[in-house]
Amino acid sequence: MKRTLTLKQWAAALILFGGFCASTLLYYVHSHQDARFESFGEEFFLNEVQANPIHFHYTIDDAAAYGIDESGLSLPVYRAGEAADDIYELSQTRNSLSMINRSALSQDNQYLYDLLNTYLIALSGTAAHPYFAEPLSPSSGAPSELPILLAEYQLDDAADIENYLAILSQIPSYFDGLIVYEKEKADAGLFMSDETADKTIAQCTALMNPDALAEGTHFLEITFQDKLNALSQQGVISEEQRLSYQSEHNRLLTTVVAPAYDRLADEITLLKGRGKSIGGLAQYEGGRDYYLALLRLRTGSYRDIAEIKRLLYQDLQFHYETLLHLLQTDPSLKNLILQDPPLLPEASPEEYLSYLQTAIKQDYPAIPAGKDDAPIHSVVKYVDPSLEPYSAPAFYMTPPIDNVCDNIIYINTQDTTSDLSLFTTLAHEGYPGHLYQTVYSQRFWDERNILPLRSVLYYGGFIEGWAMYVELSSYDYAIQMARTAHPETVRYYQACRLDRQIQLCLYSLLDVAIHYDGASLEDVRRIFSSLGTMDDESVQAVYQYIAEEPCNYLKYYLGYLEIMELKKQAAVIWAEPGETDAACEQTDFQYQFHCFLLQNGPADYRSLAARLALWNP
Repeated sequence: MKRTLTLKQWAAALILFGGFCASTLLYYVHSHQDARFESFGEEFFLNEVQANPIHFHYTIDDAAAYGIDESGLSLPVYRAGEAADDIYELSQTRNSLSMINRSALSQDNQYLYDLLNTYLIALSGTAAHPYFAEPLSPSSGAPSELPILLAEYQLDDAADIENYLAILSQIPSYFDGLIVYEKEKADAGLFMSDETADKTIAQCTALMNPDALAEGTHFLEITFQDKLNALSQQGVISEEQRLSYQSEHNRLLTTVVAPAYDRLADEITLLKGRGKSIGGLAQYEGGRDYYLALLRLRTGSYRDIAEIKRLLYQDLQFHYETLLHLLQTDPSLKNLILQDPPLLPEASPEEYLSYLQTAIKQDYPAIPAGKDDAPIHSVVKYVDPSLEPYSAPAFYMTPPIDNVCDNIIYINTQDTTSDLSLFTTLAHEGYPGHLYQTVYSQRFWDERNILPLRSVLYYGGFIEGWAMYVELSSYDYAIQMARTAHPETVRYYQACRLDRQIQLCLYSLLDVAIHYDGASLEDVRRIFSSLGTMDDESVQAVYQYIAEEPCNYLKYYLGYLEIMELKKQAAVIWAEPGETDAACEQTDFQYQFHCFLLQNGPADYRSLAARLALWNP
């Protein structure tokens, strides 16, 4: 017998059907918007990494997996007037992003959407001042960065070798573009000072030393030859290919790359005199606005200048008074500081790294296993003597996002002269510093299938702030390592840490004073004179470096202070009833806070603060 539905049954069925349709529609909207965003993010990522073949090679190990022919990439060549186009292109990108419904995205994609949007806004802030950037900076510019990147360019097969040689052949055009930009800077009244120009000219000559090239002892010749020999021994290339590639490499270095450096030096010489005397950004019209935009981009801090000064002044005063009290209660510390005695057990850099890897396990989470559970390797190398005057005290070579197993740390022996400085430097660059943070973040993203877009959003304030934070904590690990044999280590290393913090904080304050307040060399001389801590030649060197590298010290130390402010915020949010600030020092709290930073960074600190309010340990 055929049964009919009652009115109530029809109504219930319609309600169920309506609910099904609504949920289906909601699912479609969410999945559709996620797909749109992921497509947008992938396109943005690929455009960024393909803009420079060297950066591409360092970012992606398996180009074929991304459908890219690496041999078709070329070095970017600046064309006249292009600097003014950046602001429009960024605006177009933001407009395209705004067409995606953020609220319909998954939580991970919402966070990534916010990071990308904030990042684009920060980039737009600096792009609005197109001629303040300095790509030829003696400390971090293209002339000194390029040889290091070339020396560590990974060669796995003949295709890699040919791509590398093609890059060498493109360097003259790349430098010609930089010359065009520098001429536009000069026309805008923003060319570098004569003092900076002299340093850059001398650097160009030293980096492509003609005697070393003629003798076959240039470090680029030696590193390339070593790589070829290894590939030949493995049977990847024939002996005939090895000799041919080596001959072509020597030809390119002597007849293409070295003349490009010479031409760059000549053009800078011709432009000398068109810049102002060495000084901060405040001396230029629009300089303060650019500095504020650069500060946000470089540090990820969105505090105003007054608040940044207050944070730095409070930190400086606290650590200065703490050090003063320590010296007063233990007069023997002064002699120890002057002697700088070796108190750590004698060990190689690799042994220090191994010790740190074990020592941090209680306070830091283990690196995720990754899809293949491959072990993490690290190699410590030393900066070539010809590069020492232009290199940082140490640096970490970030591995490709699809192969984080092999990691390289460079040490500059010119700046790392004691066992303690070597130990804390390895903590900064290795464990639990850059190497650990980079590998942890990438494997965490891989586990959650987070877009590779994260890897091209550069947050220097987080990356260096984290490294600074763990470097300062590594003094405690050094104390644990040395205190049994040398009980005096405890107070001495505490004093060393305080001295390090005072110096970095003071330099960060000088950065603001020089670039925002317009402090002159004479002003800085008076500051150091009142402290009685530095000779005039050193004062001039500090002033010139800060003038040439705005926001660099702040990237490290303000980044560190922002992490400490987040730590205080976490202690309040996660506190149980009756807990005090002492919770910040408890192992469980430390571990969870580090999990938060590693799983949600790198990011700007405003985004991290918002994320922390919603995050449950």
